[in-house]
Amino acid sequence: MISQPPFLPISREEGQKLGIEQFDIILISGDAYVDHPSFGTALIGRVLWDAGFTVGIIAQPDWKSSADFTRLGSPRLFFGISSGNVDSMVNNFTPNLKRRSDDVYSPGGIPKRPDRAVIVYANRVRELFPGIPVILGGIEASLRRFAHYDYWQDRVRQAILADAPADLLVFGMAERQMVEIACRTSAGEPITSLRNIRGTAFTMELAEWRSRRSHGIVEIPGFSEVSQDKAAYARAFALHYAEQDPVRGKSVVQPHPKTVIIQNPPAIPLTTLELDHIYDIPFSREAHPSYRQHVPALEPVRFSVASHRGCFGSCSFCALTHHQGRIIQGRSIASLVREVTRMTSMQGFKGIVQDVGGPTANMYGLSCTLWEKTGACRDKNCSPACRTLQTSHRAQCELLAALRAIPGVRKVFIGSGIRYDLIVADPSDYLGTICDHHVSGHLKVAPEHISENVTRLMNKPGQEVFDRFRKEFAMLQKDKQKKQYILPYFMSGHPGCTISDMILLAEYIRDNQLYTEQVQDFTPTPMSFSTCMYYTGLNPFTMEPVHVPKGQEKRIQRALLQYRDPRNRRLVIEGLEIAGRRDLIGTGGQCLVGGDFGHPQKSFRKHQGSKK
Repeated sequence: MISQPPFLPISREEGQKLGIEQFDIILISGDAYVDHPSFGTALIGRVLWDAGFTVGIIAQPDWKSSADFTRLGSPRLFFGISSGNVDSMVNNFTPNLKRRSDDVYSPGGIPKRPDRAVIVYANRVRELFPGIPVILGGIEASLRRFAHYDYWQDRVRQAILADAPADLLVFGMAERQMVEIACRTSAGEPITSLRNIRGTAFTMELAEWRSRRSHGIVEIPGFSEVSQDKAAYARAFALHYAEQDPVRGKSVVQPHPKTVIIQNPPAIPLTTLELDHIYDIPFSREAHPSYRQHVPALEPVRFSVASHRGCFGSCSFCALTHHQGRIIQGRSIASLVREVTRMTSMQGFKGIVQDVGGPTANMYGLSCTLWEKTGACRDKNCSPACRTLQTSHRAQCELLAALRAIPGVRKVFIGSGIRYDLIVADPSDYLGTICDHHVSGHLKVAPEHISENVTRLMNKPGQEVFDRFRKEFAMLQKDKQKKQYILPYFMSGHPGCTISDMILLAEYIRDNQLYTEQVQDFTPTPMSFSTCMYYTGLNPFTMEPVHVPKGQEKRIQRALLQYRDPRNRRLVIEGLEIAGRRDLIGTGGQCLVGGDFGHPQKSFRKHQGSKK
């Protein structure tokens, strides 16, 4: 076995220096190669290397030429293909469908990632290496494993395995699956026989499926049905959503015109020992030295550490339930101390740990007594109201104290978002602890909205919980010389949200003098509950109709969220006129905007039929 090199090879010359004539596995990514555990390609590559396999990386290949795809030769086992840390369509386009001019995962921020990168790369590899297995992974492939609504084409697309010439798809955090695939193919098993690996999806011929239909598999409406019938799409979503639990989840099948997609149950979560072992791998935390320009995405995370995986928040607009799952998988304090201690000896470290967290920072150490035996509940979401959910932040406080005590560490910050409903439910002085030691000037929280109708569909806590949190936070600021501030994230244009709801939020922002630079216009991305509502106009779990803002209304909603910006004045007035709230137009202290532009209702009616 070859020990872990400073960087995984990206050229034949680098491989030859390590004594490698043919790589076992070649990973292709839409990101630049950054050897940091928060970059998926580096993480999977290092884990495979640790398991005894040689790995080469092709980062950001020029898909218009064969040269980049062939520069490492043919792998002994398989190609692994990912779009990178981000979905290529989300990365390449704004919510308003304008092409972005930069890419933070690319050297110098210069875009090099094709649209629908996974499909593009897979087609090139199959063309150039027709006999070599191809495995898809990463966020783009993971969240397209079933037929899905595509915002950028405004239509339902097939599951990615029906569009890309690949043999397997790994979904979720894929270390366990990828090592098993490598071991079994190395032992001589053909890729076509690997149909029983958790956390993978594969295709089957229609005739074979018809002859082998079996009990215990959940069959959801097929592509032909969901692409034509929105109610069928909603039913399909509810069915596969219910099976995304590693303990109780069943296999899910979806017929397509030329193939059948079969998703195995999700992978079993990694244990603390397994996570510790992965993060003990000596990542360099640097971009590959061949790059002459820095990779912008590295700087915010270079000296950050991941404390856990998973999130039981189940926010409707987030697809994490389908990717990392609801069960929290945490590392040991000793492992995190070792990682930060290694960081203190690195060039450029100035004593600041940028972030200690995960999808939600303060879920570290939280657990439910049911998860291990029965999985996350099928019929309800995890929340502080549940008696079986342990909500004490003691484990995270112990972790943070241990990191603060490391020689060479001056500050340990929480850069990830936190769930304020968990803070409110914990009677300890957790909030005081993080304000004293782990927050610089601003504390990030994401209420998203305050209208009861909207927060219910978002699966977010209501206004009363946010108000209680703000009150507790304000009390902690009374005796501070250097005040701290809450940095709330709000969202416009979410399904179920009306112009009146957005005016309610704008008034709340006004009355509480909140800072609203950090805002988000809802963007439908594959496999989220909110995207299903956006496309179908239905709540898939109740089949009740849901209002969906589109076109001009969506633009008005975003403007209302940033009503202080003079550039939004015309749209704000239009929204206030439509909602019959002219009382908020003028020079009074309660007014959101001054002036008048006539009769915007005609403009709204003109745009109501717009798709986006």
